[in-house]
Amino acid sequence: MQISEDMVRQVIMDILGAAQGSAPKANGSSDAPPPLSFRELGTAKVGTDRNEVVVGVPPAFGKAMTKTIVDIPHSDVLKEVFAGIEEEGLKPRLVRVTRSADVGAIAHDAAVLSGSGIGIGILCRGTSVIHQRDLQILQNLELFPQSPLIDRSVFRAIGRNAAKYAKGEQPNPVPTRNDPMARPRYQGLAALLHNKETQYVKLGAPTVELAL
Repeated sequence: MQISEDMVRQVIMDILGAAQGSAPKANGSSDAPPPLSFRELGTAKVGTDRNEVVVGVPPAFGKAMTKTIVDIPHSDVLKEVFAGIEEEGLKPRLVRVTRSADVGAIAHDAAVLSGSGIGIGILCRGTSVIHQRDLQILQNLELFPQSPLIDRSVFRAIGRNAAKYAKGEQPNPVPTRNDPMARPRYQGLAALLHNKETQYVKLGAPTVELAL
């Protein structure tokens, strides 16, 4: 993915538009995937099924923003994570954590709601965390901070490992690429996307159960 001046300019315009109350384009791009058709099922409840893994997403995920920082559609992100969970014989459950755009808080809220005690948090740009209910928010099982290096295979592996933790296993951490240039190359765009993402947070709002 090449970061163009037009892309950065459009993201800035989206942020300003959101602040002024106008409707922004998804991820600041005219060729962004369409919003996902979520059905809201009410306030999310704590699960009792030990065979579930709860996947938590922030307010803008699949709505005002519809792809990761490297252009993976959010529909594909969920498809891969869900497939990884199901490959291990477990069931995914999807919630929207409306109160925060912090990946640790989202993942921890998902874990608290999960019948297995394991949750996954995914930000719009792709940053992800596998969390466990009895850990502190700033602790976690696995953290994937470099969103530009998270591709479809990594999302599927995140789902698989989360399911393995839910089954009481101790899997090897998901292998990820290391690119020392990823941070300086994408840092500015990541900051802009985070700023846009936080525009949709509603402090104190309940977490919502979602279905696709």
